[in-house]
Amino acid sequence: MEEILELLKSGQYLKLRQFITNLNVADIAAYMEEMEREDLLKLFRILPKSMAADVFSYLEIETEQYIITSLSDRDAANIIDNLMADDATDLLEEMPANVVKRLLAHASADTRRDINHLLRYPEDSAGSIMTVEYVDLKENLTVQQAIEKIRKVGVDSETINICYVLDKSRRLIGTVALRYLLLSSPDAVIADIMHENVISLNTLMDQEEVASQFKKYDFTSMPVVDNEERLVGIITVDDVVDILVEETTEDIEKMAAIVPSDKPYMKTSVIESWKKRIPWLLLLMISATFTGRIIASFEDALSRYVVLTAFIPMLMDTGGNAGGQASAIIIRGLSLDEIEFKDWLKVVWKEIRTAVLCGLTLAVCNFIKIMLVEKVSLQVALVVCLTLFMAVIVAKIVGSTLPMLAKKIGMDPAVMASPFITTIVDAISLLIYFRIATLALGI
Repeated sequence: MEEILELLKSGQYLKLRQFITNLNVADIAAYMEEMEREDLLKLFRILPKSMAADVFSYLEIETEQYIITSLSDRDAANIIDNLMADDATDLLEEMPANVVKRLLAHASADTRRDINHLLRYPEDSAGSIMTVEYVDLKENLTVQQAIEKIRKVGVDSETINICYVLDKSRRLIGTVALRYLLLSSPDAVIADIMHENVISLNTLMDQEEVASQFKKYDFTSMPVVDNEERLVGIITVDDVVDILVEETTEDIEKMAAIVPSDKPYMKTSVIESWKKRIPWLLLLMISATFTGRIIASFEDALSRYVVLTAFIPMLMDTGGNAGGQASAIIIRGLSLDEIEFKDWLKVVWKEIRTAVLCGLTLAVCNFIKIMLVEKVSLQVALVVCLTLFMAVIVAKIVGSTLPMLAKKIGMDPAVMASPFITTIVDAISLLIYFRIATLALGI
């Protein structure tokens, strides 16, 4: 980084150009992200045209927008033309309409066709994230003819490891790996060596399901077909990595009661952070008033046994943590398709047994702690420990069932995470506490 900046500031552009051509394009992009905007643009202009589009595809979307809007129409269109269609589409989706119109006006006809093709699919669907740069072969070609075609079109393809075999109607009928082409006789016919059991994705499949299919079959690329089984694009494993990062980030934000954002933390303004966080905080604050009302309704009882008040935070926190543990495990299981709604009885039964063990351990330890440290009666200690035991069981049941119920009705299970479950469990724990206290202490 220091050497790049030194060469840039000293104006040794030819030496800098020779230096950066030996670097990995991902590393160059990482260096550019750390530079000042003016230096970044200078370095990008110095890049050889053969590298510029590759480096560009690794940059953050805000940096890409800055570069594109700073270049001339011709240079900007050249970058768009050399990007993979899915990367170009992702960029244009984030750009203002007037800039998109200007870029497409100067882009090649093939680029415009590919981008418009991808833009018509729903957001976060397989069709919207696929690329249309792939190698397709006819079933009647010989191996030698197939290799000749790969030599012609392969340089502009996302991958040539797998080639897709189509019939006359462009329906996907098979695949053939490049290694089989290289190892087969030049006169062999593609139809005889292709793999016919093709696993494909539908254009309307959600991107989360796409990632699940890649995990299930352990592929590096998968074909995307329309409702008539015609090949329209492919998705490669690098796109799946982006999907996993995006979906995991979204789930974590929802589990923390934050409206999901597609911007990195350091590039999100304070106002934007406030807008993302305040809705759930307001909702949780309002819902927490139920807890206050429960405590207020037992005010007379608490005035007679003030010591009961001291244990309220411990009971609420333990119940909330127990519910949070259960919900986190279930949400993860649902996202990995390890758990389905039909398994809810098995899940609840398992969580109840786990809760009994956890509740007994906590109750016994807490009883010993109360009798040794706290100066309270045996009756009060038993009330607190019995409530603790019951609260853990209820929390585990609530924490395990709500995410599955959310998935069943079409909601994101991550919404039913710690903050929401904690509020529910707090209210139930207090009701149990005061009910047991009322019966045991006669208040």
